[in-house]
Amino acid sequence: MTTTTTLADIAATSLVAVRTLERYGLDYCCGGKQAMGDACSAKGLDPAAVMQEIEQSLNVGGGERDWQSAPLGELARHIIATHHEYLRQELPAVGARMEKVLRVHGGRDPQTLTRMATVYGGLRAELEAHINKEEQILFPFIVKYAEAEAQGRPVPPVPFGSIGNPIAMMEREHEGAGDALVELRKLTNDYELPSYACTTVGMLFQGLQALEADLHVHIHLENNILFPRAIALERR
Repeated sequence: MTTTTTLADIAATSLVAVRTLERYGLDYCCGGKQAMGDACSAKGLDPAAVMQEIEQSLNVGGGERDWQSAPLGELARHIIATHHEYLRQELPAVGARMEKVLRVHGGRDPQTLTRMATVYGGLRAELEAHINKEEQILFPFIVKYAEAEAQGRPVPPVPFGSIGNPIAMMEREHEGAGDALVELRKLTNDYELPSYACTTVGMLFQGLQALEADLHVHIHLENNILFPRAIALERR
């Protein structure tokens, strides 16, 4: 790895690297095409120091699943069981907190809280539709394609012209989710609790931050590992 390596490629090496990038606020997810050096410079960070920290973390990390070499079916099942299931549990829970906060505190900051509820509502609706499309259409085909290739059987015909077509759609939806996360963070001033914050407000902000962190890893596994590997299979 060098400072010209993209954030996406660095993140793809290990979840240990992902955690370091997250700690410095470096967007390896939707902004993953940026070079490490450029991304660090934009934030006033020393690229060499961050790279050194990542390399040291990789040396002591160990024990993680290597998703770059794991069977694609296993990776797809991991994403569904870990990240899709998380969304199915948390999206309604966070939504209920959002509704309660807007109802109780909406008069204190109507502009910010109303906008937060609107952005979150759009994000939730998009994500719920998104994961269903992945599970019902794209992921099953990727798994069949990978299994056929691994077993030396003819790969199934692609029903959508190229596997890159639905992948491009999923990536555009990922960008939309990333934009919503950025706006929520700006609206909350990096999740700084307002003066009127009660327990529910605190739980809402914690839930939104946890959702953001999980989505970053979720999108990373798809954009930077699952999808490129699936496209590479088709090109063989």
